[in-house]
Amino acid sequence: MKRIVNISDLGKNDIDIAGGKGANLGELVAAGFNVPPGFVLTTAAYDYFLENSGIKDTIFELLAKVDASSEASLQDTSQRIRDLFDTVEIPSDLKEEILASYKALFKGKRPGLVAVRSSATAEDLPTASFAGQQDTYLNVESPEDLLDKVRRCWSSLFTPRAIYYRITKGFEHSKVKLAVVVQKMINSEISGIMFTVDPNSEMPHIIIEAGYGLGEALVGGKVTPDTYVVDKFHSKILSKRIAKQTWKLVRGKGGECVRADVPDELSSVQKMTDEQILALAEIGRNIEAHYNRPMDIEWCIEDRVIYVVQARPVTTLSSPGGKGNGRPTDQGLAKSAKVLVKGLGASPGVAGGPVRTVSEEMNLDIVKKGDVLVTTMTSPDMVPAMTRAAAIVTDEGGMTCHAAIVARELGIPCIVGATHATQVLKDGDMVTVDGSMGVVYEGTAEPKKEEAKLAVPIVAPAQVTGTKVYVNLAIPQKAEEVAKLPVQGVGLMRIEFLFTSYIQEHPCALIEKGESKFLVDKLSEGIAMVAKAFYPRPVILRTSDFKTNEYRDMEGGEKFEPHEENPMIGWRGCSRYVSDSYREAFKLELKAIKKVREEMGLKNLHVMLPFVRTIDEVRRITEMMREVGLERNRDFRLYLMAEIPCNIFMAEEFAEWCDGFSIGSNDLTQLTMGADRDSDILGKMGYFDERNEAIKRAINMLIEAAHRKGCTVGICGQAPSVYPEFTEFLVKAGIDSISLNPDTVISTLGIIASAEQRILLEAARKTLR
Repeated sequence: MKRIVNISDLGKNDIDIAGGKGANLGELVAAGFNVPPGFVLTTAAYDYFLENSGIKDTIFELLAKVDASSEASLQDTSQRIRDLFDTVEIPSDLKEEILASYKALFKGKRPGLVAVRSSATAEDLPTASFAGQQDTYLNVESPEDLLDKVRRCWSSLFTPRAIYYRITKGFEHSKVKLAVVVQKMINSEISGIMFTVDPNSEMPHIIIEAGYGLGEALVGGKVTPDTYVVDKFHSKILSKRIAKQTWKLVRGKGGECVRADVPDELSSVQKMTDEQILALAEIGRNIEAHYNRPMDIEWCIEDRVIYVVQARPVTTLSSPGGKGNGRPTDQGLAKSAKVLVKGLGASPGVAGGPVRTVSEEMNLDIVKKGDVLVTTMTSPDMVPAMTRAAAIVTDEGGMTCHAAIVARELGIPCIVGATHATQVLKDGDMVTVDGSMGVVYEGTAEPKKEEAKLAVPIVAPAQVTGTKVYVNLAIPQKAEEVAKLPVQGVGLMRIEFLFTSYIQEHPCALIEKGESKFLVDKLSEGIAMVAKAFYPRPVILRTSDFKTNEYRDMEGGEKFEPHEENPMIGWRGCSRYVSDSYREAFKLELKAIKKVREEMGLKNLHVMLPFVRTIDEVRRITEMMREVGLERNRDFRLYLMAEIPCNIFMAEEFAEWCDGFSIGSNDLTQLTMGADRDSDILGKMGYFDERNEAIKRAINMLIEAAHRKGCTVGICGQAPSVYPEFTEFLVKAGIDSISLNPDTVISTLGIIASAEQRILLEAARKTLR
C-alpha cells in the first residue's frame, strides 16, 4: 500500500487506507466537485510510523487498563500516550516523501499554507459521526511545522474524547487507524456547514449555516451563524435567521488562527447573497444525489468561489429510543408554563431535569445521569458528560455545531444559540427542554401514560438483508404512505396510471390539439409526487408500455391506434418509441422526466425501458434521450426490462447500453414457455409458472452475463412474494434486488433474510467439513 496518495486518486471505498474524510474528498473530486487540492498520508504511513517508533505495545497496554467511566482515567491515559508520540521522530524516508508531496502540491511555486486534517478509518461513516474527535490544524506554513502537525494528528487518535467514543461505540482501538489529509489552505471569507435534510424535523429542506472567516469557529460552536432554509425541490429560500457576529477567525501573522473584529456595519447583516445561497444549495443537492443519501457538508468561499472541504453521511436521522417524550403540552405542563429561554431547536424531543451549568475547565464528573447540561458551547472533551445528560442547552452554536450533532446521535433534546442561557438557568433549577420548539420551560412533568405510548414506534425493526428490497408503485397518492415501508427505493414505478387517471387522453391527440405542455406538466407532477416521497432513495420509472388495444380505449385513441390480433406481442414498448408515428409522444415523457430531475431537483429519479427487442432500439432511444438533455452518467441510471428471451441470449450486448436489468417474470415466463399468461386452461395445467426450470436457467444466465459486464439484476414480478422457494433460488443465484408490491414487503423481507441465513449456514458447514 502506498504511504502517500493524491486526493484525486481516492474514492469513497478507500476508507481503510484514507479514512472517512480522505475517502470522501477523493469521491467528491472524482464526481467533479470543487475541492482544494491535496494529498493523503494513508494508514500505511501511520502503521509505518508506529512500527518504527517502538511505542506501539505500550500504547495498547495503556488502553487495556483505561476506565471509560472515569474522566480522570481517560485524561491520564490520553496524556501518557500523546507524550509518547512527542518523543519519537518520523522516519527519515517517510519525512522525505511527505516534503516531496508538499512541494509538488504547489507545482514548482513557493510552497504556501496548508491545512493538516485528521482522517480516521472510523470517521464519517453512515452509522457514526465521530464529530470533532481528532485534531485539525490550519495555516500550516513551513516544512517543519507540517511534520510536527502530522505527528500531532496521529497522536490525536488518542485524545480522551476519541478513546471514550470508540469504547462506547464498540470500535476496537487496534482496528481504528489514522490517515492525514494535507490540502492547500483556503482563506475563507465566508464558511459554514450544510445539511441536505433538516436533521431536526427530517423535512426535505436544505439547511445552510454561514459565518464570516474560517470555519473552525462555526464548527466548534463558538459563534452563532446565519441559518438559511432552502426548499430542496424548488430552489426557493424558505426562511432566514440572521445572527449577529462580532468576531471571526482569520490567519494571523505567524500563520496561527486569531480572532478579528467584524465591522459594526457587517455584524448583523446577511452573510451570503441569495444567489450564493441557492448556488450552494444546488451543490448540496448534487452531492446528495451522488451519494444517494442525506449529507452533512462543510464548505467555504474565497473570492466568490465555493469550495467543498468535507462531506459525510448524516448519521442522526430517525433515532428510535430517543429520550424525548413528546410535546410539553402533552406532558401535563400548563399551557401557561413560564418560558425561561428560547433558542434554535437542534435535536428533537422533550426531557426534563435539574440544571447543571458547566465549562471546559470544570471537572465534568459533576454532571449526573438525568441532568440538563447547560454551557456556552460543548466541545469534544465533554462527550462523556453529554452521554449522561437528559438534554443540552448552549448559549452559542447552530444546527450543525458539535452540541447539535452529538445530541442527535445520542437521541436527546438539544437547544443551541440560546443567548444568556448560562446566566438565566441556575444550577439545580428544574426545567423542561423542548428540542423541537427550541424552548426551555420552568418545571418538569411526567408524560401521561396513554400519551407516552404514542411515542413508541408502531413498526417493528426491519429485517436486514444483503439483497436490496424495493417496492413497486403505480398510484402517486399512495407514495407518502408506502415510503414508510423499510425499503431502499422504488424498483418499478409504472407511468401508465398517470396516463389513465391524470391525463385520460391519448398523447398523440393532445399533441394534435397543441397541449403538449399539459401532458408534460401532468406527468411531471405525478412522477414528482413519488420521487419526493422517497427522496433521496432511488425511484426507477418504467416508461409507458400500453398495448394498442389499451391505447385505443383512451379518448382520441382510435385515430392513432391500429387493430392488432395479438397486442401482447405487438406494437408496444421500445418499438413504439422509435416509430415515426409515436416518437414525439415518447419525447414528451422524456421531457417530463427531465423536468422532475432538473427543475424540481429530484435527481433520485432514474429510467427503465420496457419490452426491448433490439440493440438498435436502445441506441436510437439513447439518442432521443440525449436530444432532450438526459444522458446516462453516475447519477442518472438507465435500466432495461428483461422480459423477452432475446434479452437473455444477448445480455452482454444489451449490458453495453444500460446500468442494469429488471426481470419481468410474467412476460419472460409467457414468452419462454409459449404460454398465454391470461389462459385459465394453461394456468391450471401448470404451464405458466415462474418456477419452471427453463425460467430459472434463463434468470441464472442473465445474472451471470450482467455481472460479468458490471450490471445489476433485479426482479419486479410477483413470484418472490408468492413462492418462498423461488425467493431462495433468486438469492442463491446472486440477484441484486427484489422489488415487491407494498402489501408483501414485510412478509417477504423475512423470507429473503431466512434464505440468506440458510445460504450462509450451508457455506459454513461446507467450510467446516
